[in-house]
Amino acid sequence: MPSVRPGDEPAPAPGPGAGALRDRYGRVATDLRISLTDRCNLRCTYCMPAEGLDWMPHEEVLDDAEVVRLARIGVERLGITTLRLTGGEPLLRKDLEHLVAELTALRPRPVVALTTNGIGLARRADALAAAGLDRINVSLDTLQADTFTKLTRRRRLDDVLAGVRAARRAGLDPVKINTVLMRGVNDHEAVPLLRWAMEEGVQLRFIEQMPLDAQHAWERETMVTAAEIRARIEPHLPLVEDPADALARGSAPAELFRVAGTEHSVGIIAAVSKPFCGSCDRVRLTADGQIRTCLFSRTESDLRGALRAGADDATIADRWLVAVAGKQAGHGIDDPSFLQPDRPMSAIGG
Repeated sequence: MPSVRPGDEPAPAPGPGAGALRDRYGRVATDLRISLTDRCNLRCTYCMPAEGLDWMPHEEVLDDAEVVRLARIGVERLGITTLRLTGGEPLLRKDLEHLVAELTALRPRPVVALTTNGIGLARRADALAAAGLDRINVSLDTLQADTFTKLTRRRRLDDVLAGVRAARRAGLDPVKINTVLMRGVNDHEAVPLLRWAMEEGVQLRFIEQMPLDAQHAWERETMVTAAEIRARIEPHLPLVEDPADALARGSAPAELFRVAGTEHSVGIIAAVSKPFCGSCDRVRLTADGQIRTCLFSRTESDLRGALRAGADDATIADRWLVAVAGKQAGHGIDDPSFLQPDRPMSAIGG
């Protein structure tokens, strides 16, 4: 089925399913995370082994028209308002700028965001902004070249930093930096990273390490918690809780703090120690067309099969509604029976 382009006939008014991605706990999904590929050009130690993973065959990955059609169904029929493109590494998708333009042409117009490791961003930031990209998050765990190489098994720190600067020049503000601190590896960099972010005019967001590695080596005891992160920062850069930020947070995962005496803020995402499952508004589409209602879900609902079998939009929307209706109350990491999902982060999409 052809994808939607500017100038095509206007999208129909939202049908009876609009805004209906509601689960049994009353949460409504409006944020769709779309993984464009499971492939990545880094080999981060907390994500995958040095040799990489067995990538999905190309024929199993959704093509542009399929991505756009599923996004259109979500936007027109199910109340999706935000599309975030993830991976793997989404910049490995050579047609990414075209895809962004297709998605921003949907009506009602969704916010379109991108999460990337920044490799190759320096030469593509302007084109992505011109295509309509609204927001960008860049993953960066260290400012030290040796540590970056140790963590990612690649010598590409300068490329990532160049990508951050290019994103700012392209007007993709606020550029957000996603950082995972690991005990004994980069946890001593909390303050230097925040000072750097303030100097660069980007917003740093510390994220607790989650059990999503392919090796299943994550241990709670070695995780640097949100409370620890704040405790490391405050003796050097006092943080102020902003009541206005707390009221405006809604379903946003990051708890924002203002650096005292400045206009700069830093986010801390306590996904493990202080989960925000009760306000979650996200649903995920994997690169091979499976709906996941949670990062940690061990079940998926197949939309690609219906799509390629010729199902109409209403049938696909109904499958989606059923999948979200069965969403669990929380990720259950604190439950003794918790099992890490079979798919690693690179195959799920962030």
